Amino acid sequence: MHKNLRFGIVGGGRIGKVHAGNLATRVTGVEVSLLADPFAGEELTAWAADHGITRVVRDYRDILRDPDIDAVLICSPTNTHAAISRETALAGKHVFCEKPLDQDPDVIRETLEVVKDAGVVFQIGFNRRFDHNFRALRQAVTDGTVGDVHLLRITSRDPEPPPVEYVRVSGGLFLDMAIHDFDMARYLTGSEVMKVHAAGAVLIDPAIGREGDIDTAVTTLWFENGALGVIDNSRKASYGYDQRAEVFGSKGCAVCANDTPSRVSLSDADGVRWEKPMFFFLERYAESFAEELRYFVKAVNEGTDVPGGKAALNSVLIALAAKKSLEIGRPVEVARG
Repeated sequence: MHKNLRFGIVGGGRIGKVHAGNLATRVTGVEVSLLADPFAGEELTAWAADHGITRVVRDYRDILRDPDIDAVLICSPTNTHAAISRETALAGKHVFCEKPLDQDPDVIRETLEVVKDAGVVFQIGFNRRFDHNFRALRQAVTDGTVGDVHLLRITSRDPEPPPVEYVRVSGGLFLDMAIHDFDMARYLTGSEVMKVHAAGAVLIDPAIGREGDIDTAVTTLWFENGALGVIDNSRKASYGYDQRAEVFGSKGCAVCANDTPSRVSLSDADGVRWEKPMFFFLERYAESFAEELRYFVKAVNEGTDVPGGKAALNSVLIALAAKKSLEIGRPVEVARG
């Protein structure tokens, strides 16, 4: 019987609250001891108390100094992920870090070396690996149902574009949005990406273009196992959060459609109608956020595998190759992880 794993959470924003809520209600064998946010005030303190978190501080180092805390969730801004991950590992605490770890591969490599030397569990927050649809697709590959993978198609479209202020610091569509799809491509095929060719446009919000980014993209991928892939991304789908994938192989094809509030269809003289997809990622991936934390806890307690260093690094290498391909207008080799 394991004792409860005691967590500290760095960052009390949207994703930090999602994880805190899941730890409080949907993950067993854990407790959240401390929440740190530099802007913590009465509102966050009251929210934390409602979720069983009695200590809220402004300095995340209070978490690292607490000998009773076993693991840390890093949900702070992207530009702090790597440094806090290193500090956490050096403090002897297990690390769960939201993606991306960093936008610089050298910083990622340095951080992963520190984590490895510290001997702690490190997991990067690619929650889509724990989604029921995508896991079923992956199973169809691993159990041989589809045979040798020939083609992969991923559609990933957000319901609304992000604010320009976010685009300005996010690294752009390939690093803040498509990075999930690049990780999915590696996960679903079980193969690394060798080369990419990206095309992009500004079709939704001219302000995004003025920041040097795009809001619509198509990326072709070549895999080490010989398969080919295509990912299409859009910052705005008027009908909701569009998340679909298909794996086609020598023996068959596995497809996952969008999750909807129900699977009921309405048929009448005007046609046949289904409900629209769930509108936002917090609804669509609600269970996967809880499931990734369950796997993290299991890894700490039992030494099982989690998406860690290779996922953190290789997804960024693909994203950077896609950015370069868009700039120069031709295929680009993906750097080796």
